[in-house]
Amino acid sequence: MNVYINRLSRFLPNAPVSNDEIETVLGQVNHMASRTKRLVLKNNGILKRYYALNRATGELTHTNAELAAEAVRGLTDETGFGLDDIQCLCCGTTSPDLLFPGHALMVAGELGLPPVEAVSTAGICISGMTAFKFAFMNVAMGLSANAVSVGSELSSSFMRAAFFSPPERFDADVEKRPTLSFDTDFLRWMLSDGAGAALLTRTPNTDGISLKIDWIDHLSHAGELDTCMYGGGVKQGNGKVVGWRDVEHLAPSEKNTLMAVKQDIRHLEKNIITTLQRTLEATMARRTLFPENVDWFLPHYSSAYFRDKFYKGMAEVGFEIPYDKWFTNLPETGNVGSASIYLILEALFSSGKLMPGQRLLCCIPESGRFSHCFMHLTVP
Repeated sequence: MNVYINRLSRFLPNAPVSNDEIETVLGQVNHMASRTKRLVLKNNGILKRYYALNRATGELTHTNAELAAEAVRGLTDETGFGLDDIQCLCCGTTSPDLLFPGHALMVAGELGLPPVEAVSTAGICISGMTAFKFAFMNVAMGLSANAVSVGSELSSSFMRAAFFSPPERFDADVEKRPTLSFDTDFLRWMLSDGAGAALLTRTPNTDGISLKIDWIDHLSHAGELDTCMYGGGVKQGNGKVVGWRDVEHLAPSEKNTLMAVKQDIRHLEKNIITTLQRTLEATMARRTLFPENVDWFLPHYSSAYFRDKFYKGMAEVGFEIPYDKWFTNLPETGNVGSASIYLILEALFSSGKLMPGQRLLCCIPESGRFSHCFMHLTVP
């Protein structure tokens, strides 16, 4: 049974934050300007991002569930699809508001939905796509007539200066001992807040364009590689991660940033392209996929630093797509994790650039433990 994306929506909280304003909004850790910020911003190509934060107080203006709910509301209108029409709600996020119950249940509560099938998926960037794939399969199998899929992030909640514990000794020489390690500080200038949602049904729109979902493939290399991006734990020298449940086994200095999001930069640099290549090669073989048959390439890369690396890595395995076919909105929206591919799709969907017969290839990498997803769409 065919499945179509009929509507896409986005929600980006508050006014955009420029590069010069980030540390004013997030705050300085231990009242010290970051040494990492300028280098990271120079490389990532992000010009503005959105935070669900009150600029004056630093307090949160939205929960993650509220961000997701606003994106879902964006799919509705008074004459067509309404909230009460939702038959299946699938929500993915990196960091739900609560450990439990599930994120989708909290979103359904925010929306005040009648009894509905609600599914939560965990992960980082891939969680938005695993939610999407469940929605796709549910409709394709005829289990529901429609499904709404959502990706949402509230990254600023764990990037605020107030989130980081002060050092054990306040008289320490901060010039000799940086307040945050690079793997922690790095991500403060990379991530932002927002949500995107998609409505999936069995029939294309009678007015305007739709997107037919041809297939979704994703592979995880977690069985072979150590953790790279993580939160709620501390990575040890042997590659294992001590999680929050074993907090008593951590050193005092490690507890200070226990819940901070961290990235093993060396591990990322070594493995992100090779695992992308392996996943792409598997997809090419399985789907008889050729680069010349792609009209639009929609990559979710976390930083412009990886743009050329992705291009070169794909070309090395025989999948070279010229840059004039690439579409991204990273400079304008920032890296919104699980929501990013929804935001990219929504921007292209509403751009007027899509034409009947065009084929789209979405690429969603995740560095958590190196998982990659490819999705193929056609404009009917």
